[in-house]
Amino acid sequence: MNQMKLQPQVEATVRDFVGKLKGIYGENLVSVILYGSAASGEFTDRYSNINLMIILKDSSLLSIAKAHRLVKSRSFRLISPVFFTENEILSSLDVFPIEYLDIIENHVILFGKDITNGLKVETGNLRFQCEQELRSKIINIKKQYLMISGKKDTERLLFKSFNSSLHILRNLLRLKGVKPPYHKAEILAGIESYFHVNTKVFNEILWARNKAMALTHKEADALLAGLVNELECICNVIDKI
Repeated sequence: MNQMKLQPQVEATVRDFVGKLKGIYGENLVSVILYGSAASGEFTDRYSNINLMIILKDSSLLSIAKAHRLVKSRSFRLISPVFFTENEILSSLDVFPIEYLDIIENHVILFGKDITNGLKVETGNLRFQCEQELRSKIINIKKQYLMISGKKDTERLLFKSFNSSLHILRNLLRLKGVKPPYHKAEILAGIESYFHVNTKVFNEILWARNKAMALTHKEADALLAGLVNELECICNVIDKI
């Protein structure tokens, strides 16, 4: 395996998962690729998943069903796998520019060949995908907000929504011809500089997250409301690009 930027116990879990995949699929397994926060060094086991792209020669339902017990195991609850064939990746490059651009720039090969070599992603659909995902994010936050109760649920929704929103905001910087950074504070600085929007609440959430601050229910609620407001402002800006 290539070097991972994970805590030893988390890395051991990933190694164990990949080893079991190899036992399940044998020659049908083409490669396993780590991407996302676990590849960039931004992983936190409280708020992040371990994202794995698993490339098979056959990714039919019957084929991926062989990994059902493994994926459902409590021991691997942090691992979030997606299954593809190489042809499926090639045919979806134009549909998921955010995901593939991130993976190409920052990944770790855990097994097999590097299928990202030679992949070229056109950015023509990038603005559309960024706006679509941000607006979907806002709708989802509002929907979930009506279903939660208590400080713990509010805090969980706040930080999970913050993390996933940053993934989208990072790619907005590409629209300005900027190679986006991975560190969250730098992403927020770039968004404020290039799109002229206020990221005060984003930075407050980042501070609370990094310091593992104990928020009151009122504080978590106010930050979540501010997060939605700033996301709506950003959507209005990119809608005019």
